[in-house]
Amino acid sequence: MTAVFVDTNVLLYSEDGADADKQSRALVWLKELWTRRCGRLSTQVLSEFYVNATRRLKPAMPSGDARAEVRRYQRWHPWQVDQATIEAAWAVESRYKLGFWDALIVAAAQQQACEILLSEDLQHDQRFDAVRVINPFVLGPEALTS
Repeated sequence: MTAVFVDTNVLLYSEDGADADKQSRALVWLKELWTRRCGRLSTQVLSEFYVNATRRLKPAMPSGDARAEVRRYQRWHPWQVDQATIEAAWAVESRYKLGFWDALIVAAAQQQACEILLSEDLQHDQRFDAVRVINPFVLGPEALTS
């Protein structure tokens, strides 16, 4: 089974009706990951989701609803960002010239042996060793079988 790490922006688009096309594509991906039980994320992603969902979305998601979503994604056993993950992120940052927060996402995906990282923020089809970036608004879940 291919483990798929989900970046914050995918979770946010799934809740944001401002862009119906992106919302629909995000929801299709998330439904597939729930069905296959192969979704992964980190405490960083859940923290970013909560803050942005309650502040950036228009209208803002009520805090209680955002907390419920974070609790729901706890079933994916989010990667706990620890010192080893930070060290790995520094290595990714240096090797690939990424910003630290993006490098921390990549490092968490690597720590969980994810083959795919769903993100709009990183270059589509870029590889970070065994992790391949897929922009979920370019490719759908059929990418899991290719």
